[in-house]
Amino acid sequence: MIDTKLDFSGLLDISSDLDALSKAENGRVLRNATRSAASVIKDEAVRRAPKRTGKLAKNIVVLTQRTRNGDISSGVHIRGRNPRTGNSDNKMKTKDSRNAFYWRFVELGTSNMAAVPFIRPAYDARQEEAVKVAFDTANRAIDEALTK
Repeated sequence: MIDTKLDFSGLLDISSDLDALSKAENGRVLRNATRSAASVIKDEAVRRAPKRTGKLAKNIVVLTQRTRNGDISSGVHIRGRNPRTGNSDNKMKTKDSRNAFYWRFVELGTSNMAAVPFIRPAYDARQEEAVKVAFDTANRAIDEALTK
């Protein structure tokens, strides 16, 4: 898992606008902003993923969820692993088109195979653009909500 924090200090500027919105509108704004930022990283990861069969690239998706305390988070998810534990999902069959459990072997390598990283380089290459897209999406959604 990538253990890097992005600088969202610019959110302080739009926090007063978010306070003016209803709870539902506020959630919609935050969900759209986080999804748009994660989509930037996802698109780059798909572009960088090895394309021998195309199965790996097809299984890179954006996952949005609400945490227990009500926060909304979005991230890049690769199907074929259990999101709660991070382990491979044993219930999915290898031939299942939604099962790309082997992504970690490609990304990190094995004792018999050199690493071909695609997730971390995608994040490193597009993290600044993802932050900009999140702010732009949030500002646009706030403006639309306030003009209603």
